[in-house]
Amino acid sequence: MWIVVDFVERSMVMNSISSQKGLSWSYTHLASGKRINTAKDDAAGMAIAKRMQSQETGLRVGADNAGMAMGALNVAEGAMGGISDYLQRIHELAIRSMNGINSDADKQIYQKEIDQLKQGIESLARDTSFNEQKLLDGSMADMAVATSPNGGGMRIQMENATLEALGIADLDVTSKDFNLDSIKKAMDMVSERRSSLGASTNALERVRNYNSSAALSQLSSRSRLEDLDFPKAISKKKEEEVLGQYRMHMLRRQMDQKKSLTALF
Repeated sequence: MWIVVDFVERSMVMNSISSQKGLSWSYTHLASGKRINTAKDDAAGMAIAKRMQSQETGLRVGADNAGMAMGALNVAEGAMGGISDYLQRIHELAIRSMNGINSDADKQIYQKEIDQLKQGIESLARDTSFNEQKLLDGSMADMAVATSPNGGGMRIQMENATLEALGIADLDVTSKDFNLDSIKKAMDMVSERRSSLGASTNALERVRNYNSSAALSQLSSRSRLEDLDFPKAISKKKEEEVLGQYRMHMLRRQMDQKKSLTALF
């Protein structure tokens, strides 16, 4: 009889411990909101979730990189717009200087303003920068933008807008063989390069939007895999609580019976 009683008692104690472990699992997972907290919860699921998280992080960082590159291109395009304005004014002054009623002194006055405008163009080309990177002086041949999770992405050709590159460094309306060809060519170059920058900005915006959308999709899929089913978990917790109370009640009852039997002897 003693063997039976001790065996039953030990069984009740073990069941109580098991119930406490079940409650501990429920509390831990409810607190974290995750179905998978450690590898023992779901080893394969955790591995897959970590890969998905890595992909998601790469997509988000790629979107951020695309956004930063768009900022740089916007700065460059704004500076190119300023250069275009300078060239328009130079073009206007050059045409005025070609009027036959102008004296050599008049042409010198026009050239003086043109030289100032040329300095403005050179200043924009040399000083325009983003994050301490020069954008329009020719030092950055192209800009690599890491937009994909593996570190790859786009390479964007940057522009050289110096006077030398535009072909107007020696522009002089006072010279006898002066013509408008170099100015028109410079204006066409700037317009073409602004269009190229705009196209690159649009491409980056598409990549950023795609990455942001893909990252959200990855997050949604990962959440379905590793997030806790709260109604099910709460139901399980309540079940463990009821079972634990029942087991404790039975254990106390068994102990009371043991005391009664002991009293008989």
